[in-house]
Amino acid sequence: MRLGSHLSLHLGALALALSLLAATASAGPREQALTIHSRIAGVPPSASVLKQMSQLISSGDTAQAVRIAMDNDGFYRATLKTWITPWSNRDMNPFAALNDYTATVMGLIRDEADFRDVLVADVVYTGADSLGLPPYNSSDNAHYQALQDSSAALGGSLVRRSQSQVTDLPAHATAGVITSRAAAKAFFYAGTNRAMFRFTMLNHLCRDLEQVHDVTRTPDRIRQDISRSPGGDSRVFLNNCVGCHAGMDPLVQAFAYYDYRYDPEADPDAEHGAIAYNRASDTDPLSGNRTVAKYHINASTFAPGYITPNDNWLNYWREGPNAILAWDPTLAEHGSGAKSLGRELANSGAFASCQVTKVFSKVCLRKPGNAADRAFISNATAAFAASGYNLKQVFIDTADYCKGE
Repeated sequence: MRLGSHLSLHLGALALALSLLAATASAGPREQALTIHSRIAGVPPSASVLKQMSQLISSGDTAQAVRIAMDNDGFYRATLKTWITPWSNRDMNPFAALNDYTATVMGLIRDEADFRDVLVADVVYTGADSLGLPPYNSSDNAHYQALQDSSAALGGSLVRRSQSQVTDLPAHATAGVITSRAAAKAFFYAGTNRAMFRFTMLNHLCRDLEQVHDVTRTPDRIRQDISRSPGGDSRVFLNNCVGCHAGMDPLVQAFAYYDYRYDPEADPDAEHGAIAYNRASDTDPLSGNRTVAKYHINASTFAPGYITPNDNWLNYWREGPNAILAWDPTLAEHGSGAKSLGRELANSGAFASCQVTKVFSKVCLRKPGNAADRAFISNATAAFAASGYNLKQVFIDTADYCKGE
């Protein structure tokens, strides 16, 4: 390597180090402690906590100072509640009631669990039995509403359970928050189940459909409900519709046995519905197989289109421009059901970087905007994967990075 190249590398490293020092130079340990606690817990610390955190920061143990801030239940009731809840509803409302989706993400963070479980595991977090709450019910949200309304500390009240033990879902049909009641109500309700895929991508890979648009994929699995000549112009289909549906429809097939069922006459707002799953012995009267009826609606729009026979999904986006999502090469490009699709998504590089970027925006109160920020995101993403996907550690590292702002 030439001398000029060596010098450029050293100058780049020096510039990064100076930028990090500059970020904290203007704020002393006390101010940094105030910033950390306010951003992590949503409230200022007490005098004794402020003193303890300041001393830890002065001694170089910022991580422990952040953990003290996390002990405040505001981390769960304010910071995590408003951060996670928008993922669980179509309106992305941060002030919607606590639900099983939000509680499960909270619990995984609190327990420093493998965060990939959020899209894969047979897991749901509920309130502790000792709180005397209404029991968990697959058909309403009373349990979580009561937990939210209680004076109990959320951080200490959540208990990890198996979804398959508290719902009617078999273990192999569970997929973390994908199969939570809140997600089913929001994204399996009516429609075609494409909403579940779109919002899972948006919330957990930080990509909306426009950002994965690719018209070069094979359109052989696009369903019958998509016109091949919208408005009488096939160019619209070839240059627009194909971009989403050629990749999305083969992946959405993973949800072919799921629905959200409720009584539209007695319950027009669908507040008392429940997730439903067609087992091997179930036959839908419209489809004639296990596939739920919504996969066959508007079949006359393009009768030669794909007819969904099962829940076997295929990821065409492993090749082409969406290879940038960094799919795990040790996994197959296909599978059956929501759990294996969740594993495909959760093991992508995009999943890891998405979590880190979202934490950065939440804790730093801004989006990454300069070379130092981008370097931090890259390093924190690698550390997140190396830690076994411990998202709580990402909060700690990010609070440390932004403490001087």
